[in-house]
Amino acid sequence: MSSAGTRRTRWVAGSAVTLALLFAGAATVAAARDDGTPPAPRTPSAESADAGFARDMAVHHQQAVEMSFIVRDGTRDEEVRRLAYDIANTQANQRGMLLGWLDLWELPKTAPAGQEPMAWMSGHRQHSMHHAEGSEAGFKAHDGALMPGMATRTELDGLRAARGKQAEILFLQLMTDHHKGGVDMARGCAEQCTVPVEKRLAQGMAEAQRSELDLMADMLAARGAAPRP
Repeated sequence: MSSAGTRRTRWVAGSAVTLALLFAGAATVAAARDDGTPPAPRTPSAESADAGFARDMAVHHQQAVEMSFIVRDGTRDEEVRRLAYDIANTQANQRGMLLGWLDLWELPKTAPAGQEPMAWMSGHRQHSMHHAEGSEAGFKAHDGALMPGMATRTELDGLRAARGKQAEILFLQLMTDHHKGGVDMARGCAEQCTVPVEKRLAQGMAEAQRSELDLMADMLAARGAAPRP
C-alpha cells in the first residue's frame, strides 16, 4: 500500500473513531436527560459477542482494505478500481467505528488470553450450522488466514504479482470469499450482540455485502470466470 493510501485510510478510520465516540457520548447524555437519572451501565465484557465482533471484524475489514489497495495497483480497469475504492472507504470507516467502541468500552483490541478468534460466534453456529454463504464451524487458522473468508499469505502474494485481467479475477474471487465470511460474522452479531447501534451496523454490513456479492458474481461472469467453490 502506498504511503498516501495508508495516510488516507488512517484519516478515514481516525475520523470514524471520533464520530463513534461523539455519537456514543451524545446518546448517553440524551438518555440521562430523558428521565433525569443516569443510564444504567451497559458496557460489554471482553468476552461478549459485542466485543468479539468488534475485534474480529476490525481485523477482517483491515484485510479487505489491503486487498483493495493491492488490486488498485494491479489493473487499470475502472469498474474494478471503483469497487475496490468503495470497499476500502466503507470498511476503513466501519473499522474505525468498531475500534472506537472498544476504546469507549475500555476493552482491549486483542482477544483475552486463550480465546481464539471467532469464539463469540459459537451460539450463532449452533443455530445456523452452516450458511450457504457462511463459515464452517471447523475452520482452523492457517497461513495468515485467521478467520473464515480471509485470504492466506500465499493468496495475497499471488494478488500482488497478478496484473490486468488475472488480477481482476483473483481480486473478485478473494473478495467474494471474504464477503461470505463477513456476512456470516455480521449475522452472528445481529443475533447475539446486545448494543443496539452495533447490531444495526452488523445488519447493514450483511445487507451491503450481500449486494456486493451479487455485483462481483456479475463482474466475474463478464470476465469469463466464477466464484471459487
